[in-house]
Amino acid sequence: MNVKLLESIQDRVLWLSIQLVNHANSVRTNRSDLKVGGHQTSSSSVVTILTYLYFEFLEKYDFVSIKPHASPVFHAIQYLLGNLDKKYLTTLRQLHGLQSYPSRTKDPDLVDFSGGSVGIGSIAPNFAAMAHQYMSDHSMFDNNELNNARFISLLGDAELDEGTIWEAIADPTMQGINNLIWIVDLNRQSLDRIIPNIRVKTWRQMFEANDWNVVDAKYGKKLDNVFNLPNGELMKNAIDDMPNELYQRLLRKSEALREWLPKSVKNSSDMEKLISDFDENELYDIFSNLGGHDFYSLDKAFKTAINSDKPTVIFAYTLKGWNLPSVGDPQNHSVILSDSQIDELSENLNIDKHNIWEGFPDESPENDKCNQIQIKLKRDVSKFLLDDNIPNSFEYDYKNLMSTQQIFGLMMTENSRLDKNLRDRFVSISPDVASSTNLGGWINKMSIWQSTQSTELPEEDLIRALNWKNSKTGQHIELGISENNLFMALGQLGLTEELFGKTLIPIGTLYDPFVRRGLDALFFGIYSGAKFIMIGTPSGVSLSPEGGLHQSMITPSIGMEMPELDYFEPAFGKELEWIFLSGMKNVISRKSSLYLRLTTSKLDQNIFNKYNLKKDSSKLRSDVLKGAYLFNSNISDNSIHKINLFSLGAIFNEVLIAQEELFKEGISSNLINITGPGPLYRDFQINGSNSHLHSILHDYHDLPSLGIIDGHPHSISWLGSALGNTSNSIGISEFGQSGDQKDLYEYYGIDSNSIQEQVYKILNL
Repeated sequence: MNVKLLESIQDRVLWLSIQLVNHANSVRTNRSDLKVGGHQTSSSSVVTILTYLYFEFLEKYDFVSIKPHASPVFHAIQYLLGNLDKKYLTTLRQLHGLQSYPSRTKDPDLVDFSGGSVGIGSIAPNFAAMAHQYMSDHSMFDNNELNNARFISLLGDAELDEGTIWEAIADPTMQGINNLIWIVDLNRQSLDRIIPNIRVKTWRQMFEANDWNVVDAKYGKKLDNVFNLPNGELMKNAIDDMPNELYQRLLRKSEALREWLPKSVKNSSDMEKLISDFDENELYDIFSNLGGHDFYSLDKAFKTAINSDKPTVIFAYTLKGWNLPSVGDPQNHSVILSDSQIDELSENLNIDKHNIWEGFPDESPENDKCNQIQIKLKRDVSKFLLDDNIPNSFEYDYKNLMSTQQIFGLMMTENSRLDKNLRDRFVSISPDVASSTNLGGWINKMSIWQSTQSTELPEEDLIRALNWKNSKTGQHIELGISENNLFMALGQLGLTEELFGKTLIPIGTLYDPFVRRGLDALFFGIYSGAKFIMIGTPSGVSLSPEGGLHQSMITPSIGMEMPELDYFEPAFGKELEWIFLSGMKNVISRKSSLYLRLTTSKLDQNIFNKYNLKKDSSKLRSDVLKGAYLFNSNISDNSIHKINLFSLGAIFNEVLIAQEELFKEGISSNLINITGPGPLYRDFQINGSNSHLHSILHDYHDLPSLGIIDGHPHSISWLGSALGNTSNSIGISEFGQSGDQKDLYEYYGIDSNSIQEQVYKILNL
């Protein structure tokens, strides 16, 4: 390790990262007067760590998550490595420029893991490591180097306040994952303040309790040298015992060190003698020489990490605002250096003011190092794309009373019978609700994935419906009870093509009410470009006896509003079959992810056959995938009172009964079965009056309309305005009650009688 060379590169990385933010705020002309922002101090605290990582430690197939506020440092390094065009250096936080926080899908350089939401991007490497281990156990890698991939996360110490962190490290699927390294940027500052207590002792215990290896990079070489002097342990004790606030204050008042260091220990005279040989500058350099800014300390810590058979966390002690005038300031988080401070920094770092964006001279050792590292880290992930051999239909004939949740279970069993090359790419995953979301048949055939050896048990005499057999080649992953972990895992399983060159088809099941608990992680996965299928069940008030917290009224809105996610809520088995198979195709083609909102409420499947048997099946399938179709119509030329009824999901039977009763009262109607509110709305936004919604209604689009949903009516309230008519939508818009489902439908006003009353109001009858 050539420390002087690394220090020279580090200085240029520091300058470029600071200048990226400075240009965006103080040089570039922006159209509005809003502050552009950026994080110069948070960037400076990890400059040494990232310089060491990229220019000394990383191998080709190491995947790294960068703490969000260090985005400028990452881009500076990519520029020096020749992976980022110079034109982007002036575009930080600009439209189509460098993103505020690292983004897999929007940044011009290669980002392994997106960042931005505290405690989310930092745990992505955990689940990427899990996905990698899963694929390795299933012999999916042809590249031996890729088999040796490591997963690294650089996160801020304040992120350890997030519960998502501890959910992730405690999940049982992390057992046996040892190619994982976390580096905590321990600068002891959050957004608003200096963290008042020394909390690393507690954090250490929490990591160790979850079987992690804990390593400290606390002291730099200068401090270590002082510790080895007579009475040198006094300096160590002073720094170890010193409150964070005092340490940070002394960083800003270096002239007070001679007074306060002796006060920090019992043997003040011995401390005075220890520090008497150092002038003021030397004493400050020693006092501020923390391990996170020392290449020797970092090298030792990382070598310890790679020799461990456990995941490792490195606590790297750093300074927020390192080498900047704002160091130690309790409110330095969003501080932007002034012009005079920028000039002073350029002088300290020997920057040519006429070439502030320059890298290193062609013949310099630094440039040679950059070229070597670029070649060393260039990945060659050949993509073996999955052939789309998925059928359009299983040709299954659904009869009698069945719920869409039951039918989903049947289709998962059908997946197990597909061509082996395709079948092997399916992986199901659930947060401890596999049996109650109808994955039993699939699990019995494909078994549970467990990378570590399981305990042998005596045979049971009892025959169970669910055969819980563990295997390294199993195709179901059972998580602990954490929806956040489910969506993080789905996201990384849904990125294996982009990361490792091989496509998986991940299918995650969870209770629909608890989609909201993992919403940040769901957003993160979709934003990162992951493709997967999520099954939320039971929908609406299907779990009616269990009360409001087990009822899902807002999930339709989540499905509607999430970009690149196709939200469907079919009522019948054949609709679900077409949608499910199409969703698999979209995952393979990297087009979109799929959200299916299913129900435990049973519906007579013969109704579908009765009304649709004579229709063109290919046209009907097309309509279903576009989001809606005309189920039936009893409107005639003699009809006086007419209305469009829009039904969605589990509520269908109530709507059909209401339609029949209304017809007896002289009110005729079209019954439109909405299968996919998400695609239907997107199509309307793009095509307006030429949308699919208009085409299925033909000349009836100007009729008054009523939409009915077992969920919040907001998600279908747009139908009337889209058609330009008098309309209303009804559903559930208050916290739920316990009770029988029929009682609750009456209570919330979405039973067949209430639907009829709403029709009378709309028609002024």
